[in-house]
Amino acid sequence: MKQAHVIGLGKSGIAAARLLSRHGWAVVLSDRNPAPLAAEQQGQLQAEGITVRLGHSFSADSETQLVVVSPGVPWDVLPLVEARRAGLDVIGEMELAWRFLRERPWVGITGTNGKTTTTALTAAIFQAAGLDAPACGNIGYAACELALQPTPPDWVVAELSSYQIEASATLAPRIGLWTTLTPDHLQRHKTLGNYANIKASLLHRSEYRVVNGDDAYLRQHSPTQFTDAYWTSVQGKAALAPLQPSTYLEAGWVMFQGQPILRAEALKMGGDHNLQNLLLAVTAACLAGIEPAAIAAGISSFPGVPHRLEHICTWQGIDFINDSKATNYDAAEVGLRSVASPVILIAGGEAKEGDDGPWLARIQQAAASVLLIGDAAPQFARRLDEIGYTAYESVETMDRAVSRGAELAQSLGARVVLLSPACASFDQYPNFEARGDHFRQLCLSQFG
Repeated sequence: MKQAHVIGLGKSGIAAARLLSRHGWAVVLSDRNPAPLAAEQQGQLQAEGITVRLGHSFSADSETQLVVVSPGVPWDVLPLVEARRAGLDVIGEMELAWRFLRERPWVGITGTNGKTTTTALTAAIFQAAGLDAPACGNIGYAACELALQPTPPDWVVAELSSYQIEASATLAPRIGLWTTLTPDHLQRHKTLGNYANIKASLLHRSEYRVVNGDDAYLRQHSPTQFTDAYWTSVQGKAALAPLQPSTYLEAGWVMFQGQPILRAEALKMGGDHNLQNLLLAVTAACLAGIEPAAIAAGISSFPGVPHRLEHICTWQGIDFINDSKATNYDAAEVGLRSVASPVILIAGGEAKEGDDGPWLARIQQAAASVLLIGDAAPQFARRLDEIGYTAYESVETMDRAVSRGAELAQSLGARVVLLSPACASFDQYPNFEARGDHFRQLCLSQFG
């Protein structure tokens, strides 16, 4: 019997293990964490014939032919390097799903910011057209869960991080979308060039390539790579010259290759960044042959994305907004730009490398006060001091931040309490969703 080892007991790892087991592999599913699963869940996996090893660090052995890696496991850690040297097939969970679903057309969405909203918008449009097109990857399903379903979907709409792309060497979408490119994950990828090359590799393997022409990095670095790309811009057709314009705004209409598709006001989410996401999703839909009426229906009924500028409640005229998905400076700067000011900002967590200058400048313009949480609080306090911004407090926890945010909003006349952390969540939460869920729960219990 063929032997496989799946590293990581998150949703994607469990789905990968089940998929392999169903197709006749003997599967070991391991995690360095000694207790990532409830006993009932662990027992269920073992009852399915999957060996579960907790508190286990992977090392290559002569029996294993395939290693499947969850996105959070660095691709260049020594055990994986040694496994590849030994001739083992080492892949990511997304690559495994591709091997089982490659007969279905994929939309692959990558970028630094905007991936989640663009993925959700694309899936909503495809579904409004009557297609079975679930979102997967970093939102929605684990990709291998789709391969476990009795009937494969019509389309796979996948949000793909750089981690997932580097571990998916053959994944080749029908349509590849690139939303933005700013410094992120440099602890892992070392340089911006390495990070960009990983994302570019997905588009090189895509049959159709769609690129955000409003993004400064992509506009400067991508035209020679993607001469046949479909370029988008919220600034109009002329702004794309000398590139080949595809989708743009004109007199309030979203235009695809000169044809009006829908009114931009159909999207109920504010901000130019969301209009950019809209243009990318509409381009994908047009390339897939979806009619304008279905595109408009999908956009008009789109409710927004949890954890990305998600309105939680209004209390005494103060809006509480969950932007937990803003895990880097650029996304957090966009968050501040997208809400009414003055703002009480909740920021902090596990700090990332990157240029915090535009974010700090936006804080000076828009924030009545900043409440700092998590491990990044001392670093952020120093940076705020350096720019002469003193209206901050270190409150450490989300519980204190929410209650103090409401007090300050009242006393300072702020219109919004905004969780937009500019940080990863791993110092206090397992993921940004759990952080946003905690914020939502606290807001609704106190002010909902």
